[in-house]
Amino acid sequence: MRILVSGAGIAGPVLAHWLTRYGFEVTVVERAEALRRTGGHAVDLFRPAVDIAERMGVLPRIEERATGTDRMSVFREGARRPVRADLAKIFGGASDRHVEVMRDDLTTIYYDATRHDVEYLFGDSVTSVAPGGEVTFEHAAPRRFDLVVGADGLHSTVRRLVFGADAGRSSFLGAHFAVLGLPNVSGLDGELLMHVGVGRTAGAYGARHLDDARVLFLFRSARELDGDHRDVPRQKELVRGAFAGLHPQVDGWLEELDRTQAFYFDSISQLRMDSWSRGRVTLVGDAGYCPGPAVGGSTTLAVVGAYVLAGELARAGGDQERAFPAYERVMAEHVRGSRAVASSAARTLIPTSRLGGWGLAQGARLVSALPPGPGRALLRLTTRSARLYNAMAVEDYAPSAAH
Repeated sequence: MRILVSGAGIAGPVLAHWLTRYGFEVTVVERAEALRRTGGHAVDLFRPAVDIAERMGVLPRIEERATGTDRMSVFREGARRPVRADLAKIFGGASDRHVEVMRDDLTTIYYDATRHDVEYLFGDSVTSVAPGGEVTFEHAAPRRFDLVVGADGLHSTVRRLVFGADAGRSSFLGAHFAVLGLPNVSGLDGELLMHVGVGRTAGAYGARHLDDARVLFLFRSARELDGDHRDVPRQKELVRGAFAGLHPQVDGWLEELDRTQAFYFDSISQLRMDSWSRGRVTLVGDAGYCPGPAVGGSTTLAVVGAYVLAGELARAGGDQERAFPAYERVMAEHVRGSRAVASSAARTLIPTSRLGGWGLAQGARLVSALPPGPGRALLRLTTRSARLYNAMAVEDYAPSAAH
């Protein structure tokens, strides 16, 4: 049975791995000319995604590439001194198992785990999908597939082609985010530097195996940026305007906008669809149920979604009429929970008042100052993300799902 997966980011290779293990023949098509190495940013793998990585046999490589960020200094706008916090203790309290890793490293690890068993078509894109499974591409000759999966992100081409340009409801959470790569002039080694003001938060961090650093900008906006999501000059101007005058150190980061090619920008929006499947086509990860990039645990959700989709397809012997509804039933509660986490995280990470900024800094200091037991209990009582990811369980499909 031949399955086409569009997108070689996170969900696509994870899905390809499990489908191949269950006996399906998989092709992955990716618009980029090669595996994307555009700078990227740090992403979090919480317990269920770590468990899946362990089952894939790639957890040691992921742990080797962990960022190593274990300390945080929070500079509030107008405050004289920063607040120090122990990130390792905070993350340890939020999830039983957690690894922070650069997105580029993670995609490389997942790709390496599949490249010998999966056909990859780089530098190409799907242009049409017929109800019978006939697929046309920008460059490659047309082919027929039994199933097609869109794993091509929030701005999914497969979703647009199959479900329509206005498919789903995009719920803007009132904020944008940007990621900037720059020289590690501050010598960041295991430390996250955060500057927090009303309606804006900027953080810089490195990774123990990288020579450069990353800056994450989060800022509130009355409306979502309209127009082409690839209009980089306009996006950079928006970031400059949002963060000008926050702190001299942040001004230095903004100066790198004109010198770097490692830049990414998007709205923090949730994608809401009544169903992620139509005929022979389904969606996985941000393409079908993005909870909100940078704030909603979308990487963990994408890994879990890919694992569940492959398992349900194998269990149903490739019958999408049984597998797709089962996949959606399993994921529905996880998706709803991730949406709630994203909304809550956006309010916390981008405070709407000076009091909110003070609460963010002092809360981090309190949790990191408490002993591990009480600190973990406090986090689980007060944060939705901790409760969600520790309660999220994934079935072991392997014994019964071989296709």
